[in-house]
Amino acid sequence: MTTFHDMGISEPIQRAIKDMGFEEASPIQEKAIPIALTGKDIIGQAQTGTGKTAAFSIPILEKLDKSKKNVQAIAIAPTRELAIQVSEEINRLAKYMGINSLPIYGGQSIDRQIKALKKVPHIITGTPGRLLDHIKRKTLRLDSIKMVVLDEADEMLDMGFLEDIERILKETPEEKQTLLFSATMPKPIQNLAERFMNAPELVKIKAKEVTAPSVKQVYYEVKERDKFEVLCRLLDVDNPELAVIFGRTKRRVDELSDALNKRGYLADGLHGDLNQRQRDVVMNKFREGNIDILVATDVAARGIDVSGVTHVYNFDIPQDPESYVHRIGRTGRAGKTGQAITFATPREIGQIHSIEKASKGKIQRKSIPTVAEAMESIQRAAVEKMIQLVEEDQDTRFKQAASELLDQYDSTALVSIALKLLSKDQRDGLVQLTSETPRYSKKPKEKSMRNYKGNREFVGKGASGKRKKTSRSYR
Repeated sequence: MTTFHDMGISEPIQRAIKDMGFEEASPIQEKAIPIALTGKDIIGQAQTGTGKTAAFSIPILEKLDKSKKNVQAIAIAPTRELAIQVSEEINRLAKYMGINSLPIYGGQSIDRQIKALKKVPHIITGTPGRLLDHIKRKTLRLDSIKMVVLDEADEMLDMGFLEDIERILKETPEEKQTLLFSATMPKPIQNLAERFMNAPELVKIKAKEVTAPSVKQVYYEVKERDKFEVLCRLLDVDNPELAVIFGRTKRRVDELSDALNKRGYLADGLHGDLNQRQRDVVMNKFREGNIDILVATDVAARGIDVSGVTHVYNFDIPQDPESYVHRIGRTGRAGKTGQAITFATPREIGQIHSIEKASKGKIQRKSIPTVAEAMESIQRAAVEKMIQLVEEDQDTRFKQAASELLDQYDSTALVSIALKLLSKDQRDGLVQLTSETPRYSKKPKEKSMRNYKGNREFVGKGASGKRKKTSRSYR
């Protein structure tokens, strides 16, 4: 086990890391930080969720000169969400250093950003388009840059930002340190490294380290027409605290999130057609626990890092093994276990085996839960809610009526009826999977699995009624 103390990290950063609850470095941190501290350029090949943000943030903070009032480091990220997350991570690590990071991205008032830039922060994190906009306006000067980070470089390539990145790099001094992180290394990224980096050292995390052993991976063979009913049944059996469901298209995401809400689940969708304000609203609801299911496309989910995700559901099978690894990396962090559930139609079973071979992991095949198992889960949830209400109840208004009922009726019968009311007749909504089962795109029955919002509010919560939060992890 390598600790941050072992790597010679300065005391203020070690204090901040301790406050964040981490002691052991992740593989990418263990390999990259010592090299970066020597001043060498680095190409880090690692997926989201492996701790790469700290792997480049700590060297940046160690090398900054606080006595100078200028922008000394810049981190370029593909999405608004990732730029914000990187900035927040840097600010947490710099808690005891008096150093601030400023996020710059599209969708936010440029006048507000110009005012913030006039205060000359030491570190800038931003998306390529908005950074280039400020460079052209001369509201951001990069002539004092000591370090440049290219985060999720392959994602920026896929999103068409390569030319913007090249223009930004041309504005930086030749004598600087460059750290490039990418899950894959396509030829254009290799060419970029050759042009703008100085003898970079490759730091690569093996697939078996990336796929996170703390994630239990299973798949269900499901006919296309049965997918939605199976999903609802699994949601009732699994009781996820926070879940991300991946759909292949924007339309799929809209249909799924709409159908889930009609079933009484607290869900919302995220895809490329949403504007920045709408994306912010959805993500804030997910982070704060106002919804517990996020339905997203691969593109929309890039850069999203939310702590406490317990389950990932691949409603549509990923197109390739790398996408699969990227998706399941949303769960199983901070030493917690997570579950990744994939739906595969009979024709897609071969893709499951391809993913297993590429990731050197085993995806266990499971049988679809029965109606009885789903009903048992609903009953268990009703019992948990009753216990919670008993422990928290300070209202004495109904105690007289309760005493009168107990004088007339058997206590077991009364509790049974109360549990039935709490579960709101869910038994009627449990659907048998047959050739006649309607697809989710048709209007779902109003009374179906978990068609009640009350019970969704207590699943995964403690006795206090507050959602259990897991600490954010570098992994």
